[in-house]
Amino acid sequence: MRPQKVDDQQLMTGLMAVLRSKGFDGASMNDLSEATGLKKASLYHRFPGGKKEIAEAVLAYTGDWSEINIYQVLTDQSKPPLVRLQEVIANIRVLYNDGQAICILRALTMDSSLPLFGNLIEERFKVWIDAFVQVGKDFGFTNEKAQKLALETLVRVQGSLVLSKALDDVAPFQENLIEIERIYTI
Repeated sequence: MRPQKVDDQQLMTGLMAVLRSKGFDGASMNDLSEATGLKKASLYHRFPGGKKEIAEAVLAYTGDWSEINIYQVLTDQSKPPLVRLQEVIANIRVLYNDGQAICILRALTMDSSLPLFGNLIEERFKVWIDAFVQVGKDFGFTNEKAQKLALETLVRVQGSLVLSKALDDVAPFQENLIEIERIYTI
């Protein structure tokens, strides 16, 4: 068997970059091929279902990433809540390239892809919410307050990404990550 020309990490990074920037409807197989360094035939070999299967694979990849880098970190009872929160904020910085990258979940809610992937997108957001609820409770907040903070956190991350992109300035994203730590520790 021939070795793969592109490893899975490179593949997902390239596919995600295209879907982030062009959305599901705007991304062509040519775009996806160029971004990964694979010929279209190779992409279809890996993803016989075409663009839909590619988007599902990217969503599965982001789901795995969220499970490891958000959920498991925030719910790890062996570390103090503040340490967990700080680690997750650092992970979020990396995920969104310090505010320069668009969220793949947001990108896939912008066009006709929402009916195709809405349930998967909802599941990914719920992982984040559940994790932030848990860390909020570990900080000593009531369940109700922890729920509110979790939703506020998600709005701060997503909203600041949109604003940073619109203003071509990562400051809103970076400032909101600082604010997220503050709202959990006041």
